[in-house]
Amino acid sequence: MFLLVLSSCNKEETSSADIDNGITHEEESDYTWDSSSEIDIILNGTSIEKSSSKVTVSGTTATITSAGNYRISGSLTSGQIVVNAGDEDLVRLILDGASVINATSSALVVLNSSKTIINLVSGTTNTLTDATTYTSFIDEDLNAALFSKSDLTIFGEGTLVVNGNYNDGITSKDGLILKSGTYNVTAKDDGIRGKDFLIVESGSYTVNSGGDGLKSDNEDASAVGYIKITGGDFSITSSGDGISAQTNVMVGGDGTYTLKTGGGSSSTATSTSSKGIKGLTKVTVESGTYVINSADDGIHSNNAVEINGGNIQISTADDGVHAESSITVNDGIVAVTKSYEAFESLKITVNGGSVNLVATNDAVNATAGTVNGGTEQTDGSCLAVTGGTLCASCTNGDAIDSNGNVLITGGTVVVNGPASGIEEAADVNGSFNMNGGFFIGAGTNSNMNKTMSATSSQHNIYVISSRSSLSAGTIFHIQDGTGADIVTFKPVRSYYSILFSSSSLATSVTYSIYTGGTCTGTESNGLYSGGTYSGGTFKKSFTLSTSSAVTSISL
Repeated sequence: MFLLVLSSCNKEETSSADIDNGITHEEESDYTWDSSSEIDIILNGTSIEKSSSKVTVSGTTATITSAGNYRISGSLTSGQIVVNAGDEDLVRLILDGASVINATSSALVVLNSSKTIINLVSGTTNTLTDATTYTSFIDEDLNAALFSKSDLTIFGEGTLVVNGNYNDGITSKDGLILKSGTYNVTAKDDGIRGKDFLIVESGSYTVNSGGDGLKSDNEDASAVGYIKITGGDFSITSSGDGISAQTNVMVGGDGTYTLKTGGGSSSTATSTSSKGIKGLTKVTVESGTYVINSADDGIHSNNAVEINGGNIQISTADDGVHAESSITVNDGIVAVTKSYEAFESLKITVNGGSVNLVATNDAVNATAGTVNGGTEQTDGSCLAVTGGTLCASCTNGDAIDSNGNVLITGGTVVVNGPASGIEEAADVNGSFNMNGGFFIGAGTNSNMNKTMSATSSQHNIYVISSRSSLSAGTIFHIQDGTGADIVTFKPVRSYYSILFSSSSLATSVTYSIYTGGTCTGTESNGLYSGGTYSGGTFKKSFTLSTSSAVTSISL
């Protein structure tokens, strides 16, 4: 759960802990005011009426010069609303069915205030449309239909439609909080951007952008440039990244995230970043439902990705989840249904949850990578599984590839390697220790095949069919002398070899291997649980080695 501290602070006061602590410009008093204090601004197509000297009108431009609560209604066919108040002035704009079109510049501009708060009145639709080409600049930075140089908050039960024809849809050069409301944003470049931070607490968001969908990109300080989402429903279609932060992305809540980037997984990634979710420092997923369809990485960080919950589905033309330093799954459901490499990082750890990975190359790739000078030699990388379920399947590469070590101490690992070639079910350059948990993997008869490490504390077996492969869907079954099931596994591709380890293996027992047949149990990723196995062909009996953790068996 995210902790959101309601505190007012200037960006220069922000510390390196602020991203995790959630310090923002939000205060409880932002969302309440005395309705009797409201000042009316009425838009009449080609003219503007106002009820206070705090608003100046020049043609079809209304400029708010002081703190206050301003109710804006009606429409402008070609005009502008400007906030240019004092440094300590809080300005509240109450959009009550307002529509502003500007043919030469931005539609709504906040030049100065301590912060500006926009209320979307319940039951109303409010529209802001800027020009395709700007010929009028009241500030040289103008680049969005809704543009703010001050901290900006938007809330309410109404709807905001933004047409960013020139560049961005909504941009705050400071922090941006979206507390509630319904948003339909179309932008030539970025859809919604908070430079210092973008915080979303709830609401419904439909974003179509030629650049990034949601963005925070302050590069000048490590404590800003972050995105935190604690609720809301999102439908984002972007040519660039769906959700992109210079530092951290923290997403959660009970909502849905539907992200399509760069044309989706049927497209080819280009030099333009088109990742689903990108946080250069870290991406943290707490909860929510995610459907990511991306030409580039589904989830990406130059440092770390941490998944603590949620239901994540990724289809991508590149990596499913990529992080230079670490990927950690503590809970939740992760399904990468299409990828080049599904998980890629220096350290990959599965502590819990359900992870199902499908790739054309390596499904799991633990590597230092070219960025860190990694090679095909042992490079300090590691895959560790302590709990949960990890299922990895690939058609051409290695289902599990670690240029360093693999350590399994708990959980269940199910591996479907390629049908042929030099690739393996598990390609490990360092040690492959089974110190607990359950592992079953089917692979090729490549001369690159390796057994698990003899230093494992749990017994493991390597079974190889030296004559011919077993066809896809042919069950591999081991039972003990009493007929009790030890493992029943149906690989999805043809296979020669099996790697297997389980805490149920014991040195004092004679085991029998069968192939073929059927099982009435429940099957998941080829592994059966429960039910009855029958009809198979007996292949060989064996006992475990008493001198090594590894027992090799030739059929």
